[in-house]
Amino acid sequence: MRMSSLYAPTLKEDPAEAVLASHRLLLRAGMIRKTAAGLYSYLPLAWRSLLKIEAIIRDEMDGIGAQEILVPIMTPAELWEESGRWDVYGDELMRMHDRHDRQFALGPTHEETFTDLIRNELKSYKQLPVTLYQIQDKFRDERRPRFGLMRGREFIMKDGYSFSANQESLQECYDQEKVAYQNVCDRTRLKALQVVADSGQIGGDTSVEFMALAEAGEASLVYCDCGYAADTEAAAAKINVEERESGKMCEIHTPGIGSIDDVAEFLHVSPAATRKALALVDGNGKPVVCFVPGTHELNEVKAEHVFGDYHMMTDEELE
Repeated sequence: MRMSSLYAPTLKEDPAEAVLASHRLLLRAGMIRKTAAGLYSYLPLAWRSLLKIEAIIRDEMDGIGAQEILVPIMTPAELWEESGRWDVYGDELMRMHDRHDRQFALGPTHEETFTDLIRNELKSYKQLPVTLYQIQDKFRDERRPRFGLMRGREFIMKDGYSFSANQESLQECYDQEKVAYQNVCDRTRLKALQVVADSGQIGGDTSVEFMALAEAGEASLVYCDCGYAADTEAAAAKINVEERESGKMCEIHTPGIGSIDDVAEFLHVSPAATRKALALVDGNGKPVVCFVPGTHELNEVKAEHVFGDYHMMTDEELE
């Protein structure tokens, strides 16, 4: 096709709503156009690029024996309720009713649909393992869509699901997927780190995310030359124990002193030498007190792993 025939409506000036360089360039180059907040149309140049990326993904998935299918975008509410995620996803899950008042969700992910498909068709363990995947639009009702394609309400995602008869087979499938994803990153020249992460609403015991370092990123991670990398929500930390002589225990009143910095100044110590006592109620209704270093905040994700669906004690519960 001649450039003169290519539909690529370029812009001379930076769009006012574009904050990130990637967003500005995609708009100015005529690759995408905004339809509504968090919704974008992919124009010819962008779409051709996406198709090339999808071809690489399909090649790698097919190489490990995964099979591509396509499931409905809409998922019946019954499947989400069965998995317990209908309420967990909260307001980010796009919900809808049909004319018969049946509830559905526009899938942000499709664990429920794939699992339902397999359990209804699987006749013998000899059919396992099997890995299925798709490349399809996903939906997320973002409170504040921003940064162009990075935080949209509709986005394209490749999601794959493996089903195994035992843990050994599951681990083998998992390792194959990791190699395939690394190959995709290498072939697209994306410098990505394999990062230990929290599985969050997706669930599961283990989660590794492939993250590319960028100033515009929204996730924070820690990494070192040793090869370890982890999301800050899941990172393991070494506790530095500083031995010191124990002082005499006494009760000190701190009326009107609210912050740790103020308490440290009042006691003539560094904030690191103080501890915050956080009163919680765990998922079983049991009262718990957490002691957090004065220079730290409670990691809510890690706390959920330990205490379940916890909440901070109310004044009434403290009494």
